[in-house]
Amino acid sequence: MPRVEVDLRIGVPPEDAWAAVVDVLSYPDCMESVDSVEIVEQRDDSHRTTAWSVRLKGSVLRWTETEVIDRQARRFDFEQISGDLGEFVGHWAVAAEPSGGSTVSLHVDFDIGIPLLAEMLNPVAADALRESAAQMLAALEQRLLERRLPDQQTADQQLPDQQLPDQQGADQQLPARQPAEPEAVR
Repeated sequence: MPRVEVDLRIGVPPEDAWAAVVDVLSYPDCMESVDSVEIVEQRDDSHRTTAWSVRLKGSVLRWTETEVIDRQARRFDFEQISGDLGEFVGHWAVAAEPSGGSTVSLHVDFDIGIPLLAEMLNPVAADALRESAAQMLAALEQRLLERRLPDQQTADQQLPDQQLPDQQGADQQLPARQPAEPEAVR
């Protein structure tokens, strides 16, 4: 069964990255390929069922998955219970980095569900899923960085007017940070 693993280091604290990862309802707002996500059932704080509609290389894939959320470990596992693929299982995770940032990971094992064409289609599907996963992680990073800007501006406004000695009289503006490319794409 093909596996797709994409990891991205993000310069935000793990608790902020985790909040964005676990908020799947907001994915359509920041991810071009995600058309819709809805919560079908929420048994408790750790178990939910969601329905997804995602565009992948011109095709619309729909599925319903169960999710087990481990907030302490900052990980949620998912498994398709019905949908367009033969099998779709994996997890999202957020790990703390020594620098204070985070690594966000999306790992997926899948099977397209057409045995006679699997040898030909699985590599194509894996490439498409890998690309889509990388775009999803980059979109999450962009969203997190955009959220930090207003918070940072508010904090700057609350600080007394001070200039560093080498910046006196200079209105310097740093260029906006661009989202990083996912580091480990397998």
